[in-house]
Amino acid sequence: MKSLARLALSAAVIPFIFIQGAKADGLSGAPAPFDKGGVKVALISYISAGDFFQAYQAGAEAQAKALDIDLRIFPGRQDAAEQREQILQAINLGVSGIVIDHGLPESLGDVVQQALDKGIKVVAFDVNLNNPKIPQVEQSDHELASLALEQVVKDNGNSFSAGYVYVAGFAPLDRRNEVWDKFKTDNKGVVERARFGNVSDTTATSTADQAKAVLTANPDISVVFAPYDEFARGVKLAANDLGIANKLKIYSADVSTADIQEITEEGSPWVATVATNPAVVGAVSIRAAALEIAGQTVPHQITVEPTLLTQESLRAAGVKTIEELAAKIPAFSTSDAATASWIPDKLF
Repeated sequence: MKSLARLALSAAVIPFIFIQGAKADGLSGAPAPFDKGGVKVALISYISAGDFFQAYQAGAEAQAKALDIDLRIFPGRQDAAEQREQILQAINLGVSGIVIDHGLPESLGDVVQQALDKGIKVVAFDVNLNNPKIPQVEQSDHELASLALEQVVKDNGNSFSAGYVYVAGFAPLDRRNEVWDKFKTDNKGVVERARFGNVSDTTATSTADQAKAVLTANPDISVVFAPYDEFARGVKLAANDLGIANKLKIYSADVSTADIQEITEEGSPWVATVATNPAVVGAVSIRAAALEIAGQTVPHQITVEPTLLTQESLRAAGVKTIEELAAKIPAFSTSDAATASWIPDKLF
């Protein structure tokens, strides 16, 4: 990716959202400082646009409220320099914990170390900060990609021309890419005709523009592996615009209500995705931070297991929303990761 220019921003002007916890007197039976309530935690995102990230934030907010955490949410704008400044502002606010949601590792290491040096607990979701003091919350990206590619083979065999959507430098995409590379090694009949992708505040539309060019230049592509739902949405848009939706199958990762509607609509080329519930992942991230702040044991790697969701299974179950998905597939609505007896986990 292109190097990002430093942006001089005053910490005083970087906006954040304040979420007040629910219980003014703290949490009964909880260890300090949660027995008193009002613990300050910052959630600092790199990307806020898109249904996945909005659901992740909603889950974090719900868990924070249940723990009587004063949650400060800093919205992401895909700007590495601004994310750095947001971390510095969170430090100055005197937070007890920081959850970092995505980002570029090379731009975060020194400011995250400043937080640790001040005794602030840090948890990272889908960004590898390479620090043994920082628990890493992950969606089991290797399993996520593996489940998707198993479905690819089930539907298409192991000999076809493929398009692949990928942007290097993002931990979840890099982990999914490892599986894709091995998949091609193990399946010599799979030929990657084109690799493309873009991550921005308009990921779907910019990916659609790239996909149109790729699919026009490579009419033999029958499968696209797009292991991020905004990528898949862009490829689907391109396929529809080109009138080739009936000749293409798209496989992705992550899910939202909007994704479910696009997957299940008549004639959709988007035939499967593998996902965790982003709201559950958001809640797990806050729980991990709470355990760290309370001085309790937290594993370095915290994994939330994914679920395969095919177009056929979603249609058969009559699932139209994330809420219906969680109700009809219980494994999608809960996780036993980063839990303790004093942490409320019935949130959804």
